[in-house]
Amino acid sequence: MAERDVHLRVCPLCEAMCGLEIHVEDERVALIRPDRDNVWSRGFICPKGTTLGHVHHDPDRLRAPIVREGDSWREVTWDAAFARCEEILHGVVERHGRQSVTAYVGNPTAHNFSLGRYIGLFVGLAGMPMIYSAGTVDQWPKNLSCMLMYGNMWWIPSPDIQRTDYWVIMGGNPHASQGSLLAAPDVIGEIDRIRQRGGKVVVVDPRRTGTADRADEWIPIVPGTDAALLLAVTNVLFADGLVDLGDLADLVNGVEDVRTLASEYTPERVEATCRVPAATIRRLTHEIAAAPSAAVYGRIGLCNQEFGTLASWLIDVVNILTANFDRPGGLMFGNPLSWSVASLPNPEFTGGVQIGRWHSRVRGAPEVLGQLPLSCLAEEIDTPGNGQLRALVTIAGNPVISAPDAGRLDRALAGLEAMISVDNYLNETTRHAHVVLPGLSALEQHHFDDLIPMWAARSAATFSQPVFPPADGRPEEWEILTRLGALVAGMSSADIDVDALDDGYFTALCGAVGVDPDTAMAQSPGRGPLRLLDLQIRTGTFGDRYGERPDGLTLEKIAAEPHGIDLGPMVPRLRELLRTQSGKVELAPPYITDDLPRLRDRIEREVSSLLLVSRRHVRSNNSWMHNVTVLMKGKDRCTLLIHPDDASRVGVTDGSLASVSSEAGSLAVKVEVSDEMMPGVVSLPHGWGHDKPGTRLSVAREHAGVNNNLLAPADFLDEISNNAAVNGIPVEVVPA
Repeated sequence: MAERDVHLRVCPLCEAMCGLEIHVEDERVALIRPDRDNVWSRGFICPKGTTLGHVHHDPDRLRAPIVREGDSWREVTWDAAFARCEEILHGVVERHGRQSVTAYVGNPTAHNFSLGRYIGLFVGLAGMPMIYSAGTVDQWPKNLSCMLMYGNMWWIPSPDIQRTDYWVIMGGNPHASQGSLLAAPDVIGEIDRIRQRGGKVVVVDPRRTGTADRADEWIPIVPGTDAALLLAVTNVLFADGLVDLGDLADLVNGVEDVRTLASEYTPERVEATCRVPAATIRRLTHEIAAAPSAAVYGRIGLCNQEFGTLASWLIDVVNILTANFDRPGGLMFGNPLSWSVASLPNPEFTGGVQIGRWHSRVRGAPEVLGQLPLSCLAEEIDTPGNGQLRALVTIAGNPVISAPDAGRLDRALAGLEAMISVDNYLNETTRHAHVVLPGLSALEQHHFDDLIPMWAARSAATFSQPVFPPADGRPEEWEILTRLGALVAGMSSADIDVDALDDGYFTALCGAVGVDPDTAMAQSPGRGPLRLLDLQIRTGTFGDRYGERPDGLTLEKIAAEPHGIDLGPMVPRLRELLRTQSGKVELAPPYITDDLPRLRDRIEREVSSLLLVSRRHVRSNNSWMHNVTVLMKGKDRCTLLIHPDDASRVGVTDGSLASVSSEAGSLAVKVEVSDEMMPGVVSLPHGWGHDKPGTRLSVAREHAGVNNNLLAPADFLDEISNNAAVNGIPVEVVPA
């Protein structure tokens, strides 16, 4: 056998952050298997992590910039690519002003060593009035509720599943996604371990997922009614004398307000709406309150629905009212080895949180934490008038697949005067670009997660070195973002000094954490995200503060431990992290509680349509991984799941084609009849629809599937957070 080099690194694909062994032979990945000595993941791995070599070697992956000329593309040098970017961006700004330029930031940004740390510099340099992001399809209700309750939108508490005795999972499916706003390896294994130690796991979901199959109990619920269920749980806590604030009694405002607000939402009142029996709600409440420790967790199914903020807020309310907050086994804040750029206080909210500081041009939608609904992007591009968007920069995202009312956005992008994409593929979105600037593959760059450890089960981390060196002269993503931000600001390519701009950014961050920038620069291992990571570690909870604490951590010390460092489980941190104006937890923020009348109307409203929800598969990661042959093998996964009773009623059969229609559009898809769906609810996976002309995704095209966001109405959203409601969409299903 040829000799192999073995590289240890962390998988960057999701919040499980699994340690990998990557075996390289003749400059190709020969094998990827779990690092059984990694202190965090201890040998766990999912199917996606084994395919990083396939992604790196994928012939469809872009390795040089491309420029569009009519309907064709040609490779160009990096200098020529940036010159074209300068030409089209400056032209738009000169003709229409900087307000005509925006950006879209995709979900993979949070998993990228450069992008996650430098998106702030890009936005700051560009001076765009606003940007759009995947956050308003994913988790903006959680950002909003945490901002109003605790004073920071990115300190999001997560369940301490490694020590809990009772875990309630609402709208999450770790069997497919591992964790989400929950970082832990082998989450399904943790479910088994909870049960083995005598605990209980309950899944509340319209679908009997793989997670529900491993739990003790599955409670089906009508999509979009989770807030009503949680209000009923809160009602029982007060009515039956089960409220216990534990050690937080002196730190919580608004308990009596919550008592009053929940008083009308008895289990009997909400059971017909949720289709959860009142007796089940009462039993569930008493079990949560009686458990030695419990954690109620709500994820994407609660966030991207009609009442996402109310549901996300009430998750934390129930944990706080049962003394299951900020203590082992309950909901806790992570204690990472390095702080995240996102965790720094936002100076915009120094005087308190304000919502609706400005509104969108076309729809009049209010901004929420600086963002408009992603569904506004298409109308802001295709609606003429003062302020019309004429230029777009997309960063590691595919909104033509992931945005609500996806068909309109697809059409709108074709009308842009300038579109630049930072992306490794010519996909359904980037095919509209004028310039595509590819980043490095995951195996060509360092890795150390920035945002995810904020909700990690343990204070652990592993630093990853590149497996393959990038080609000479290829810029890293942080350099690409810096140049693009400067170009939007009006600078010419010849005058852009990336190193000087990086020094200014680093100096500002040093000031934010109270260290001398000259001292930090003198001791740093380079520049860019490496230098920034060293700052994040050294000025973090466990850091050496550049010599002030000699035994503290540095990047060098962590890098010297190839299997990682683990400094223990979560610890109580609420008193340290609170940043509200009052200095206390705001249990009943008026901006959130003022939305209860809208929920009251929903409880009184009958729903006769089938309701559509989305789903994910363990071998899929949104649209990211659909160009990997080994992940696409097997039976067709892009099917419409429907309960046998509903299939019989609407006249569709297993394996047949059905037409699924909403007010936004319609599509035809193969039917899969299964009692894993509760009656009245159907499901399509998200991240598919790879049938667009002009892409270079040869494997994905063979497994095109359908785009469920063609059915998502642009104006169906959680009104107070701007998050899209892509779960609970009323649809009609008939034979195709």
